[in-house]
Formats: sequence, structure tokens, C-alpha cells
Amino acid sequence: MATADIGRELKERAAKIKVLLMDVDGVLTNGLLFYIPGEAGGIFESKGFNAQDGLGLHFCNQVGIATGVISGRDSAAVSERARLLKMTYVYQGLLKKQAAYKEILKDAGVGDEAVAFIGDDLTDLPLIRRAGLGVAVANARTEVKEEANYVTTARGGEGAVREAIELILKAKGCWESALAAFEIDP
Repeated sequence: MATADIGRELKERAAKIKVLLMDVDGVLTNGLLFYIPGEAGGIFESKGFNAQDGLGLHFCNQVGIATGVISGRDSAAVSERARLLKMTYVYQGLLKKQAAYKEILKDAGVGDEAVAFIGDDLTDLPLIRRAGLGVAVANARTEVKEEANYVTTARGGEGAVREAIELILKAKGCWESALAAFEIDP
């Protein structure tokens, strides 16, 4: 998506972003949870993450945009994915997400206008409404899409995060430098 394809207001919102936060299940993943029986009666939870979203998050790191998750579920897989992607903020097991959001803003020293939040379900609505750039994935609940500033064409877990990142980096004028850092000729 070229920044010329988006409206002026959306481009202005995206250009201000310094922190990118997101939900996990239904955003970084497709929302499916797999419970696999383990040894001694234990259960192993499995999730799938999109590699293109991961590279997009590396692009954010390269240009100085802090990233993080605020998730309703607690998952070792999310902790590991966040570590690999060098996410600054990892909050899990929180269906009520505003306290974590406020803590992140304070730590980052930014206001709402400098934060993008990507969500898909009703527990994400308060942050979609509050963030400077509220993003809903294509398969988000209708109520979430109606409140978002931008709705991705990609579904959660299928490149939606990458799409939002490209929108932000292009609006900020740092898409080419993010690519160049990985020896990618635009």
C-alpha cells in the first residue's frame, strides 16, 4: 500500500506513532488454540505466528518504534515470540488492558497520539478507541472494525500486523531505511 492511497488524516495519525501495541490471539495469530496432551497428564498449548509479521516487527525495532503485546491469555509461546522479536512490552493474562496500556505510556514517555493498537475483539475496544491509531484486523468483530481508524485487508495471523507496520513506516517516511537495514533494495 502506498501512502498516497490512504487519506490525509490516517497518514497524519500513522506518522506520529512511536509505540506499536497489539493483542495476540486473533492478531499475531489466527486465533486458533491447540491443546496437546503431554506427559503426566499435562497440556501443551500451541500457536502459530506469521513470519511476515515477525519481519515487520524487526523493521519497527530498526527504526526505533517500540513494540509490545497486551494479551488476555498467558502463554509461554507468546513470551518466546516476544523475546525473539525484541518486543519492549509483554503483558499477558489481562482481559482488562487499560492499566497495562497506561503503564506502557508512562514508561515510553508518550501520549495516546503516539501509540498504535491492533486488536480484533471486544476486550480490545477501549485501546482501539484510545490509541492515536486504532487498527482492527480484517476478521475482527464488527464493533471493533466500526471503531477503528484503519481496518487491515489481511486477517489476524495472516499478515495483518505487517500491513499495519508498512502503513506506519511509509507514513513516517522510514520504510526505505527499514528495508535498507536488512540489505533490501526497495
